Amino acid sequence: MFDEKQLWKERFGRTVKELSRYLRYIFNGHIVIVMVFLLGTAAFYYQEWIKTLPSHFPAAEVMALILALLVTYSPIYTFFSEADKIFLLPLEDRLTGYFRRSMAVSFLVHAYILVMGLGVFMPLYARVNDGNFKAFLPFLLFLLALKVINLLIRWKIQYYIETSVHILDAGVRYAVNAVFLYFLFSGASPLFMLAAGALLILLYWFFSMKSRDKGLKWEFLIDQEERRFASFYRLANMFTDVPKLKDRVKRRKWLDWLLSGIPFKQDATFKNLFVRTFLRSGDYFGLFIRLTLIGAGAIYLISYGMGQILLVPLFMYLTGFQLLPLWNHHQDKLWVNLYPVKGDLKEKSFKQLLTGILYSQALLLSLAVLANGGWMASLLSLATGIIFAYVYTHLYIQKRLAGR
Repeated sequence: MFDEKQLWKERFGRTVKELSRYLRYIFNGHIVIVMVFLLGTAAFYYQEWIKTLPSHFPAAEVMALILALLVTYSPIYTFFSEADKIFLLPLEDRLTGYFRRSMAVSFLVHAYILVMGLGVFMPLYARVNDGNFKAFLPFLLFLLALKVINLLIRWKIQYYIETSVHILDAGVRYAVNAVFLYFLFSGASPLFMLAAGALLILLYWFFSMKSRDKGLKWEFLIDQEERRFASFYRLANMFTDVPKLKDRVKRRKWLDWLLSGIPFKQDATFKNLFVRTFLRSGDYFGLFIRLTLIGAGAIYLISYGMGQILLVPLFMYLTGFQLLPLWNHHQDKLWVNLYPVKGDLKEKSFKQLLTGILYSQALLLSLAVLANGGWMASLLSLATGIIFAYVYTHLYIQKRLAGR
């Protein structure tokens, strides 16, 4: 006899076990020390920045715009797998309890994120409101209530397969959430918040009525679940081998000019392979872009010259460390071992690519230093970055490559 409660327990327990397995590797890595240092540095400069804010700073607008993103983003964790669209589809009408538990778990995860997000912005709010931290709990309760209605609307939206409906839903909910939060943080009349809240309830009612005769889009739910796990597996793959990681390849035709300079010669075999993999496979290129932008932003906001110089090799280390899985990206493909090339060519090509990536990042980060007005600090940052890139790729990772 089918027991949806037992099914949910098994799925939830399996997911927790899977996540815990890889989180041990992630949090045992020395990269955590770097992240703690970065967070500590960010917290220090954030507090110093807050002290410089005038009393008329638009804290309500900033908080509303950013926290509305956290409220609007409401994925629901169903723990579905590929086979479910065959074996569970006929039992959809008996999974009500399963879906309720999934909604509850999703709410708890998002509630934690909202607590952290509101905690980050409360010093900003207190700065322009005479140090008033007493509003934290009421604000949190309103945020959690908003999250509940957003999760409910999101669940109804998943009965639609049209991309336009999903985009429209996200845009409308974000606008309404931002307006509601602005009224909340600015101390406006409760009637304004009531109107915005009523609009969200109307949206839920509308989509509930429209989706009454629709069935769940199982392919969509399974695809969303697989995407979330793929993102986690890519993160875990930076610390240990993940056999379940599936490759996602993107064409990125606009980057073909970077490939045009690589000759089609025997000694450029692995250079071609690694460059194309970096640009098109997994999330390597996106990771490089994100870390470079975050590093440039952090460097630009820091006015202390030595702090800027130290952040350059720090972000380069984060980038280099997280690009190391590129070395083993094709380890399970037999044809790579059949290339008629010298054995040391693979290591040489990988080091050349990684060195070029880190050199490019050093240049971009030093430009961020220059944009802040410190040309001497910019030159020192560039020199430090170049030295770090060479030492990292030719000395530091040697043992890691040998052990992979």
